[in-house]
Amino acid sequence: MKLFWNRKREELNAEINAHLRMSAEDRAARGENPSSARRSARRELGNSALVEETTRDQWGFRWLETLLQDLRYAFRMLRKSPGFTTVAVLTLALGIGANTAVFSAIDAVLLRPLPFPDGDQLMRISQYDRKVRSGSNPFVAPIRLEDWNRLNSTFQALTGYYTEDDSEISGPIPEKITIAFVAPRFLQVWGVAPELGRDFSPNEERYGGPAAVLISNRYWRERFGGDPNVLQKQLRIGKSGIPIVGVMPASFLFPVSDVDVWLTVPIGAPYTLSRDSTWYTVIGRLKKGVTLAQARANLATVQVQLGKQYPKPDADIAVNIEPLKNTIVGTVGQSFWMLFGAVSLLLLIACTNIAALLLARSSQRQHEISVRFALGASRGAILRQLLTETFLLSLGGAALGLIIAGAASTIFQTLAASLPRVGEIHLSASILLYTLASSVIVTFLCGLFPALRSVREGIQRSLAQTSVTQVSTRNRLQWLLVGVQVALAVTLLAGAGLLVRSFEEIARVSPGFEPTHILTFHISASYAETVDMKALTHRIDGILDSLRTLPGVSEAATSASLPGVPSGPEAEFKITEGQADPNRKIVADSLAVSPDYFATMQIPLLEGQTCRERTSGADVMVNRSFANAYFGQMAVIGRHISAAGQNFFPTGEIRGIVGDAREEGLNHAPQPTVYWCFSAPIPDPNYLVRTQNAPMTMAKTVRQRLAQLDPGRSVFDISSLTDHLSESFSENRLRMILLGFFALTAVALAGIGLYGTLSYSVAVRRREIGLRMALGALRGRIARQFLLRGLAVCALGCAGGLALT
Repeated sequence: MKLFWNRKREELNAEINAHLRMSAEDRAARGENPSSARRSARRELGNSALVEETTRDQWGFRWLETLLQDLRYAFRMLRKSPGFTTVAVLTLALGIGANTAVFSAIDAVLLRPLPFPDGDQLMRISQYDRKVRSGSNPFVAPIRLEDWNRLNSTFQALTGYYTEDDSEISGPIPEKITIAFVAPRFLQVWGVAPELGRDFSPNEERYGGPAAVLISNRYWRERFGGDPNVLQKQLRIGKSGIPIVGVMPASFLFPVSDVDVWLTVPIGAPYTLSRDSTWYTVIGRLKKGVTLAQARANLATVQVQLGKQYPKPDADIAVNIEPLKNTIVGTVGQSFWMLFGAVSLLLLIACTNIAALLLARSSQRQHEISVRFALGASRGAILRQLLTETFLLSLGGAALGLIIAGAASTIFQTLAASLPRVGEIHLSASILLYTLASSVIVTFLCGLFPALRSVREGIQRSLAQTSVTQVSTRNRLQWLLVGVQVALAVTLLAGAGLLVRSFEEIARVSPGFEPTHILTFHISASYAETVDMKALTHRIDGILDSLRTLPGVSEAATSASLPGVPSGPEAEFKITEGQADPNRKIVADSLAVSPDYFATMQIPLLEGQTCRERTSGADVMVNRSFANAYFGQMAVIGRHISAAGQNFFPTGEIRGIVGDAREEGLNHAPQPTVYWCFSAPIPDPNYLVRTQNAPMTMAKTVRQRLAQLDPGRSVFDISSLTDHLSESFSENRLRMILLGFFALTAVALAGIGLYGTLSYSVAVRRREIGLRMALGALRGRIARQFLLRGLAVCALGCAGGLALT
């Protein structure tokens, strides 16, 4: 480095001499005396060159040399105090690591765009009935999707999809697969291309054209072992073989992460021509430069035109557009921001802890600082040196914190596998920059005030203090920092305690049904079976009758959604015979269940009779909350009810009233609920089997019976209902576990801070204690004095923490 700057200095001198000669010649040409011209030029250029050389030297080599010297000295000082360094680095590692881990989750789930080209241009488009906004069907009919795509001017393309589970039967046993049935332009909207093979051809997207299938990268590797010749093979779904035309990239995990194959829904197929047949979830890609407001206005205008062209049902339909990322993330952002606030408090506690330790350390180093003042060191140099030591501590804590954050990514994915985009959580360049920024902030939060306090007094006062042994000290600032730590720790601990208390309360809640001894599973089926509802009902009824004959099985039923697991929005209903308040809208949860659902789930019948299976119309059961809310003392049984804005459910007769059940989750109070009695609400309902012993002990027996009934279908998602209920609280459980961990860590840090401050207070007052004991003070009284001081600070901190809570 010195050779480099010497060479630069020689080049600068040569440049100065050249300018000197040219300037002297110019001045002589203007008539000046040659000797005076040379002196003037030398003075002018020499001064400017000297400034430039001095500046370069000062801010170049000298600055770098000073920095390296500060770093070396800081490293030596920290190495001389291994205990202090270890405690400080571990404390900061916990604070920075936890903060970085939660921020990496926020970055992946909330801040980072979707993993597609121009992911922010992807929108979710849904429809709703203007008259029945609450709970109306958000799905879109295929023919309406094609009209939107043809008439709008703000989207590059619109597509749609729906998923269902079926069986692939080319192997020795039926294998369950998840199929995404997609509209044309599917990959165009997502902006991706197959890793192997090609996209669907226009001929394959039209009715009457050849069939084709795309498979996921995961399915390609698991089912075909990554065979590069997979494009020459077929999948057998249903009665025919379908050629594989492409393999999607491993990063393509949409529309849902467990999709195995993609099939087209051909344009012009008879079952796609009804404007009442709605099943598509619609995704669109905005044109460049188009805003969300413009897209909403344009598609609303398009739908008004369709309402005039097709008054029924389009006249009552409106369009809603939302960014796709918002619909995927949902409300999970609230949990992450709450956790981020918790780890920010934890980092603040760590900073106050380190600040207290640095204050104690700076008092012990007062003699060293005084000597450096005496040798001519400036306040700025000493301040820089002390901050350099703090920065090294922060950097060490950040490096170890990154290891903690990397491990936390795996923990996130394990504890909350059902959270959206959780698989995308990993360390990235932005996370590294965030950690580095955290280190700089921590350096100033922890080290600035202790460093300023160390250099605030002049050399004479500093040397005078070092010549006198301290007898007493108040250390108010250090005690204040301890109080702040206790207050923040109590705040986190109270928050964690409230979450734990909530879980305890939920555990005591009666769900209104008996979830134990219930085995749940699905059987592969296709929505194409809904063409013949009679045959579908006959098949499901036959399965239920056969399951009831198994030894160890007492009841069996089906439900469109699992009891106690949130399933969807409420719906609006109409009563043909009137109600207690004609002006009040009837809004309730709507569930499709088989007639034996109430006996299987042990939901008590309060009034009337249980529902029956009917060939026309439907029997309906309502819960007690529904009857009380909308009819009061009026008779409910025998009235006829219909779902407003929905053609799926026929008008039904209310046959009985059952007890309230927490169908939408154990943490939600029972809501007014309408039960439609259908054995076949959908082709693949949730099967619920009540067993006499532990549910999973019957899993093998149930599989064998179903294989005998229909060997071409696969059984999957077989689990106990209690496990499903537990999974529904995965997000809340994650918050409770992490917040509890942060709270306990904060309490530990506050305890370390209290211990360090008490130890330092005793150490600096050792001579005072000796004098007091020599004068007859009792040892217990002196110990009690220090303990009471610590307890007083803790009590004030707890009071402040409870106030914050």
